[in-house]
Amino acid sequence: MRIVIPLYPHFTALDAVGPYEVLRLVPGAEVLFVAAEAGPVRADSGALAITADAALDEVDACDVLVVPGGPGSRRPPAALAPWLAKIHETTRWTTSVCTGALLLGAAKILDGLDATTHWGAVEQLEAFGARYLPDRVVFQDAHRVVTAAGVSSGIDMALALAARLTDQVTAEAVQLVVEYDPQPPFDRGAPAKASQPVRDRALEILRDASNE
Repeated sequence: MRIVIPLYPHFTALDAVGPYEVLRLVPGAEVLFVAAEAGPVRADSGALAITADAALDEVDACDVLVVPGGPGSRRPPAALAPWLAKIHETTRWTTSVCTGALLLGAAKILDGLDATTHWGAVEQLEAFGARYLPDRVVFQDAHRVVTAAGVSSGIDMALALAARLTDQVTAEAVQLVVEYDPQPPFDRGAPAKASQPVRDRALEILRDASNE
């Protein structure tokens, strides 16, 4: 089972690495990172790079497509949207994390579908014809599409997808292997749970990160 994760400049590392750490443990999985060109691709911090082992034009099909988000999703390589549209025709599941949903939208994969993304990108998502849901993970089974909300929700999405690809016991075993048992020190991980000062500060952090 081939799982492909496309990278582009200024992607968010956890959007890609979170699902990678889960899905690589699915029995029979082969994970491939791709980009416009093979070689290292810098994440949004500039301090971390992941190596793409193949170029986009070297991959024409996969079983699972995982599209990470990040500031670069708003200015992706020109070849990415057409490639996503082409690959989507071959997949068992096409998925996104965070603002990776904007890339699926640009590829016309989300038109008319329920979807989620980072809470700060709702208007951009809906501009592509998707219906935003404030859920952590949204499955559109009839269309083979799964979208996850911001950054860390990619782990939840990957575990739920692992259950669809195998069975619940296997997915739960993978969860145990990575010891995913969230117990955050603060209960502010969703807009509805955050105070206005916290939301305002989060927007400041996002703006600063986008301008780096």
